[in-house]
Amino acid sequence: MIDQCSLHVTDLERSRCFYDAALGRLGIPTGRTARSGVHWVGDGVEAFSINEIRSGRNARQVREAHLAFVARSRPAVDAFHAAALRAGGRNDREPGLRPEYHPNYYAALVLDPDGHRIEAVCHTPD
Repeated sequence: MIDQCSLHVTDLERSRCFYDAALGRLGIPTGRTARSGVHWVGDGVEAFSINEIRSGRNARQVREAHLAFVARSRPAVDAFHAAALRAGGRNDREPGLRPEYHPNYYAALVLDPDGHRIEAVCHTPD
């Protein structure tokens, strides 16, 4: 079980706009916004955040992370994908069934502005 997840980004405002659009389609609201980070709330807890990379000796960047967010329906996966692309994301895999995982695995993947693979997945049948 994951308690929290955070990604490092190079442009906080650009990434905030991307995640607000994409996660909003999954019903995940924005929580607290700070000078160097933004948080989103799942089940009443700030479970996902982005933090701007700072220059200097403590600067570090995690590349090519893969995060999958739960979608409640297949149309929510489609809406996530469309919103993410409109907000500056790049297509990684179109929405569709992925029977190699299981018969009801319906997902879409995008690359966020920093190249992280972001997925929305629905595990229920139509």
